[in-house]
Amino acid sequence: MGTSKQRWRISFHKSPSKHPDIPIEFICPISGSLMADPVVVSSGHTFERHCVHACKSLSFTPLLPDGSVPDFSTIIPNLALKATILNFCRSSFLDPPKPINFLTAENLVFTLMATQKAKNRFAQPETELHRVQSQISVSSEESVTPRSGPTCYSSSSASDVDNLNTSSIEEDELVGKLKSSNVSEQEEAVISFRKLTRTREDTRFGLCTPRVLSALRVLITSRYASVQVNSVAALVNLSLENRNKVKIVRSGIVPCLIDVLKSGFQESQEHVAGALFSLALDDQNKTAIGVLGALPPLLHALRSDSERTRHDSTLALYHLSLVQSNRAKLVKLGAVQALLGMVKTGHMMGRILLILCNLAVSSEGRAAMLDGGAVECFVCMLRKGEFDSESTRENCLAALYGLSHGGLRFKGLAKEAAAEELLIQVEEMGSQRAKEKARKILEVLRQKDEEEEEVDWEKLLNSDDDTSQTRISSS
Repeated sequence: MGTSKQRWRISFHKSPSKHPDIPIEFICPISGSLMADPVVVSSGHTFERHCVHACKSLSFTPLLPDGSVPDFSTIIPNLALKATILNFCRSSFLDPPKPINFLTAENLVFTLMATQKAKNRFAQPETELHRVQSQISVSSEESVTPRSGPTCYSSSSASDVDNLNTSSIEEDELVGKLKSSNVSEQEEAVISFRKLTRTREDTRFGLCTPRVLSALRVLITSRYASVQVNSVAALVNLSLENRNKVKIVRSGIVPCLIDVLKSGFQESQEHVAGALFSLALDDQNKTAIGVLGALPPLLHALRSDSERTRHDSTLALYHLSLVQSNRAKLVKLGAVQALLGMVKTGHMMGRILLILCNLAVSSEGRAAMLDGGAVECFVCMLRKGEFDSESTRENCLAALYGLSHGGLRFKGLAKEAAAEELLIQVEEMGSQRAKEKARKILEVLRQKDEEEEEVDWEKLLNSDDDTSQTRISSS
């Protein structure tokens, strides 16, 4: 009996000895090891924290394998990736990674500096054979890491090699044309790439590689309209594949998209708004996109002449405002007043209300909305009933409910706007969702707090106005 127990224990420890393939996104490009404390830098790349600090300390900017150069000016924790890595380790029976100390990181960077200098000094022209071999190596690594790869991949090794060879050859041809100095060839390549990724889903994943993204990044800011438009459109197609979203942001391409949204061709701006909306759907991208500076041009794009740009910019802002750090940034940018102004004019009312619902969740957003007259605005809208749909009416109530967490300040403003009588009517005649929101707001209004027994509402409102004015002038 004792022997069989021992056999069982040995068998149990042997089973996880086959280490699973670690996704390349989990590996720090500098240390080459699993990241314990990943951070996102301004260019969208992710590194181990101490590796970034070491690079900054030594004033060294590494050249990454895809030929891009990271920007270390801003560093933010990548909490979503950290949680994903820990979950991966747990499910794969691996020990969680330990953060490397600064001294170790500094030694790694010293080694990398020496290696990079040597390569720059003695590098030989790269042959076509070296490029193909190098790409096969990268492709083979990427093709086996995803847990749910395309069904077209065969389990046999011979078939895998054929797929990799085909993929690398196709990629080499595409990258060669994208990097051509001839504008006509560039234009032909991006148009072909756009068509290819529009209809073939497997191509979206297979050709979303560091080399292709690096070449595309340069063309996105091209001064030639056709090249710029088709480059951004091709990127939108790549972003439709969920497995590509994080990879695209980490490639450092977002700053280029932001530049185009600010001053690119109108059709390009339409595609950029769509790309940012698509990329913002992934929770791991939301904070990084905000840090990289996408919020101001997206707010400005709400006034664009293009309906498509306005629509996708609104959706991008909605998804980005699901993250607290972006909500705080939007409040500082003065988004509340701009969005309330658009709601009052009926401009994209339904979608703008969704963003305001997100802002009302945060204390900063709620305070700015209360100071900006949001309660009176929403009550007036409900009283007039001029909504384009029942869902817009429900969103208005949802935003008002978010503000109801504003304590006595909200109660005073709601009382001044005669909101209670209106909400009673909604509770009796509205849709199920509208009735539920109205009921919850009424519960807040009718709840009596001890400090509320003897409240001079006029004095409270005036004092809050004085406080808000002081806060505005001091800022």
